[in-house]
Amino acid sequence: MQDIEVNSAQPQQPRPLNGTLVVALEQAVAAPLCTSRLADAGARVIKIERAEGDFARGYDRAVHGESSYWVWINRGKQSIALDLKHASDLALLKRIIAKADVFVQNLAPQATERLGLGSASLRKLHPQLITCDITGYGSEGDLKNLKAYDLLVQAESGLVSINGAASEWGRVGVSVCDITAGMNAHIGILQALLQRGITGKGSAVEVSLFGSAADLMTVPYLQARYGQKAPERVGLNHPSIAPYGAFQCADGCAIVISIQNEREWASFCEHFLHMPDLPSDPRCAHNAARVANRAHVDGLVAAVFATLNTADAMARLNAGQTAYGRVNGLQELIAHPQLRTRSMDVHGQTVQIPASPWSTEWEPSSFDSAPDLNADGASIRTEFGLENCG
Repeated sequence: MQDIEVNSAQPQQPRPLNGTLVVALEQAVAAPLCTSRLADAGARVIKIERAEGDFARGYDRAVHGESSYWVWINRGKQSIALDLKHASDLALLKRIIAKADVFVQNLAPQATERLGLGSASLRKLHPQLITCDITGYGSEGDLKNLKAYDLLVQAESGLVSINGAASEWGRVGVSVCDITAGMNAHIGILQALLQRGITGKGSAVEVSLFGSAADLMTVPYLQARYGQKAPERVGLNHPSIAPYGAFQCADGCAIVISIQNEREWASFCEHFLHMPDLPSDPRCAHNAARVANRAHVDGLVAAVFATLNTADAMARLNAGQTAYGRVNGLQELIAHPQLRTRSMDVHGQTVQIPASPWSTEWEPSSFDSAPDLNADGASIRTEFGLENCG
């Protein structure tokens, strides 16, 4: 089954950030994800790169020779390569920032201050400017200068301690700390733009990868700090609910089921297990009992799944209105009937990219391309050159 491509017949509508200039001194994932979302909403994003380019360009060559990361989170931007050790290039960047609405950076700690581009000093010069600093561990504290990459922050924040199977640590399989930090920066910038509409003044947005990961860890944190029991690593099971996990059908397909309340449990027992009296068993009478007797409960469920092929299992689950999902691989995602995609040009080839997770009336029918290195350097130098300043 084919994925759902966004309707290309929709007329183009104005986007909410049209006319907004964003300057992005960025690299890797967190900041580029943030600014790509701003570009999707109509902002003009000028991406500042080194002469060798953002190192995310070299993460892989999966998409017609381009990095999958690059295609994903650098669409719709302009690229200019600058050497900020050279006074003329640094002066040009400062002239661009002087015209900007938003300045986003995720360089190493103190790097922008050494360049004279610290957020506080920039806002003092340009009171309407919104600055966004994305760091590993924030601007204060003993670890503020510690290098931070996604897996390191997954480990430092305790995220790996609750992820994976009981026998070993588990990394979340995507760059979840980078992604969450980029999303949080996006939220903060949009709030700052709204605030500027009220006060007329810019403001500072600070986001850290560690803080973003810690926010994701709020429930385990509260459980460990106030409930005196940290959640265990349980693989595809749920640490607080049973049955809630993956079970294998006779044909080898794994299905995850979720029981959220006693009504759902009774229906599951009747329609799927064909054991309508099971809820009267003290070991199965309520969720706390089922969690305490998880091995017994999961054993009963697994035994029934093992007798059914996938189609029959899903038919029973649907009859009982039990929530479930198949454990799919990437090929199943590619062919998934609910996947929405939008087209994008990559070096003259049309590729399909998962659409934004939200849908709006101003959503274009296709994504703008990601820029070649320094693709807009000449035009930007002319636009913001000395003859055009003042």
